[in-house]
Amino acid sequence: MAQTVQPFRLGVAPHTSARVILEMYQPLRLHLEQALGKPVEVVTAPDFTEFARRMMHLDYDLAITTGHQARLAQTDAGYTPLITYIADFRAVTLVAGDSKVKQISDLKGKQVLGLSSTSLVTLWGQHWLKSNGLSQPLRYISASDSVAHLILENQAAAGFASLANYQSLPRELQSKLRFLAISEPMAGRVYMLNPQQLALKSTLDSALQNFAQSDSGKSYFVKYKLDGYRMLKPKELEAMDPFAAEVRQTLK
Repeated sequence: MAQTVQPFRLGVAPHTSARVILEMYQPLRLHLEQALGKPVEVVTAPDFTEFARRMMHLDYDLAITTGHQARLAQTDAGYTPLITYIADFRAVTLVAGDSKVKQISDLKGKQVLGLSSTSLVTLWGQHWLKSNGLSQPLRYISASDSVAHLILENQAAAGFASLANYQSLPRELQSKLRFLAISEPMAGRVYMLNPQQLALKSTLDSALQNFAQSDSGKSYFVKYKLDGYRMLKPKELEAMDPFAAEVRQTLK
């Protein structure tokens, strides 16, 4: 009896809904299937904390996650960074366009939304609040589009999201929101290779470069405003150590 081929598991951090993630990574999934000669499945997790936990248990053959979790995977689980996106990764604080919140002090005592306690945009947002003397607890939401809707429904005064996810919202939603703050560039989504899959590194390196040059890859970069792939800069992941430490503490 023929052995069942185990699919290659492409784990994507839950930066938006599972449905959108599956759609977004379909072109890459098909390309990797061809390059690897085996089934590839795109998987995610209910939230960033569970994604980090599964990643640390080596559940993903290739994980795509923001820089702080990528750094934790590198230092604590032996993952190897392969590539990231050219487009800057920034966190933003969103408020309704007609909101009376004009500066951070206006948020005192008001409801603020995050994506989960271990997402990079949420950790950045908590640091931003604390550095400005605010310490209210956050309400955690599963996806950026939910953050936008809850703000516009007056169920929250503000919420944290990535700039890329804001740009992926429908234009009508974008037009009803504005930025209260925007972060400096940080290490964005990084492709991290499971230490048990190191034999595939050169194959994956070539496959990702070929995907970037393909019509489907170019369309993917344009649609999601990612601008293409690039190698990580020296010390880029090391700069994420303070945020990685917070995820490590949460997972204990």
